[in-house]
Amino acid sequence: MNSSNPQESIATSDQEPTTPSRTFISILLRSALSIFSARTLGLLSAAIIGNASAAKEDRFAFYFYFHEPEDFLSESFNGNPPAPAVLQFDNSNKEVVREVFERYYPAPRIRYWSADGYTAWIFDDVGKEGYQPTTSAFLVKDGQIIDARVLVYRESRGQEVGEEFFLEQLEGARSNGKRLTQEVDAITGATESVYMMQRMARTAIALDGLVD
Repeated sequence: MNSSNPQESIATSDQEPTTPSRTFISILLRSALSIFSARTLGLLSAAIIGNASAAKEDRFAFYFYFHEPEDFLSESFNGNPPAPAVLQFDNSNKEVVREVFERYYPAPRIRYWSADGYTAWIFDDVGKEGYQPTTSAFLVKDGQIIDARVLVYRESRGQEVGEEFFLEQLEGARSNGKRLTQEVDAITGATESVYMMQRMARTAIALDGLVD
């Protein structure tokens, strides 16, 4: 006696059989979607990275690079700069620096180069709080500015302080309290930067005085 259920036979016969061609097409579709998704994600990532790089370039686009530190040191010491030394700040000398730098130096020590009575200093300062730092270099002997350079100026205005016509005003200057012994001309729109350079020059002179 046949015990099979006619309803089950009908249901089974109604199911669409899975053919090799349909399976192959399904695999192709899934692969295509995976490739499309990966490519789309890759393009999106590239766009994000590209935008970030462009933003970074825009950020540094207005930086003014005047001199390399190595060139300044080489010129200052006749092509043979000495090895750097370190001035460590203690409770006494950090107050000396604060008087002219108008705040505590932000590091516990500073590098300098010294030979034949000359000292060279490279450090940062800002025109005022919130400004980008300017990197400058000074050559000092016996408490007098021999040479002054701006290495990198990072503000969009006031870059004239890095030009020779301005910096030559600092040469020969000595410190006189919160001023220099030489008059320094103002630059329209760069008052804070002009004062910053004078402050940095006085700081370099004070640092020179701390070296044995």
